[in-house]
Amino acid sequence: MPQLLPEPSPLSAGPDRQGRFGLFGGKYVPETLNYALEELDAAYESAVADPEFNSRLSELLRDLVGRPSPLYFAERLTAQAGGAQIWLKREDLNHTGAHKINNTLGQALLTHRMGKTRVIAETGAGQHGVASATACARLGLPCVVYMGAEDVRRQQPNVRAMRFLGTEVRPVETGSRTLRDAVNEAMRDWMASVKDTHYILGSAVGPHPFPKIVRDFQSVIGRESIEQSQARFGRLPDLVIACVGGGSNAAGMFYPFVQSTDVPLIGVEAGGRGGQPGDHAAPLTFGQPGILHGSLSFVLQDDDGQTSDVHSASAGLDYPGVGPEHSFWKDTGRIHYTQCTDDEALAAVLNLARSEGILCALESAHAVHEAVEQARHRRPDEIILICLSGRGDKDAAEVQRLLGME
Repeated sequence: MPQLLPEPSPLSAGPDRQGRFGLFGGKYVPETLNYALEELDAAYESAVADPEFNSRLSELLRDLVGRPSPLYFAERLTAQAGGAQIWLKREDLNHTGAHKINNTLGQALLTHRMGKTRVIAETGAGQHGVASATACARLGLPCVVYMGAEDVRRQQPNVRAMRFLGTEVRPVETGSRTLRDAVNEAMRDWMASVKDTHYILGSAVGPHPFPKIVRDFQSVIGRESIEQSQARFGRLPDLVIACVGGGSNAAGMFYPFVQSTDVPLIGVEAGGRGGQPGDHAAPLTFGQPGILHGSLSFVLQDDDGQTSDVHSASAGLDYPGVGPEHSFWKDTGRIHYTQCTDDEALAAVLNLARSEGILCALESAHAVHEAVEQARHRRPDEIILICLSGRGDKDAAEVQRLLGME
């Protein structure tokens, strides 16, 4: 298995000591949380230098999660597209069905290291909630997961799984009742319970050091992809694609590749119903720099600077902000960000299922759609690699409803 924590990339400008990636990032939080964030940063830096910590995490990723996840040639999807080869990095085959477990196990180990006795988390699509519940069950920690009430409706299989694992799921009825509101409630809980509670943030967002920690724990995806590509193709892919909400699967896939400037990287945001405010969740496409959940990044906001409502059929991409490192990568031009509509993502779910027998998450389907579009314009000897971030059983009922397949 590749080493767990990456070497710093020459093209990454951070985070610096203030937690900034170029202009983005930082730590905009109440004083109550400042000490907890400094404690977390110190614990993380100590842990990554500790061979015992790395060995324990490696063991859990191998024996519980089933890493490394395989590369898979989507032969029939490739033939249908009629161009470049489409390959999948199968994070959907991980235990719990997505990439989220890579991060939750690392942060749960940090919880023990800091002497904390309780975990809270937020979730949208439910995959981070299930992964947090799984890590806490394995390591003997009580867990509370905040989840927007609309996402509770959309993601019942994951809600049931969390409860089976012994986690308390707290529906959030305020605001849009989706991921943004779940993060708000988790932050409120943490401010009141910081002494004995660790917040396992699920995406590469939030105040420093969360974006760095999540990126590093998720970078196992990209490092494995590089090793597997070298072994299988004798070279790196010609293009790498991942979906982007807050940005954890994409950060984990992209970060080990950013120094390889001859490999283009594409992040795919949620285009929703279209380009009007409230109809999408694409801050890197339509947003402006602003502060959300303790960090400066691209945010969807109105003329008064208030966070805008967002929409996506995918609960995991239904978020008005994005990680600060993605904002930095957009600002520098290293990564190209585009979008995929709800209808295109729904069609991609069925396309992959019926061509390859793989039911992917609605989030991942955004990347699948983009890969098919890109493949059509490339040579057959070129290789496109998708981070297939999660499986789609959680979305089956919602896809059925949206497509009218009752």
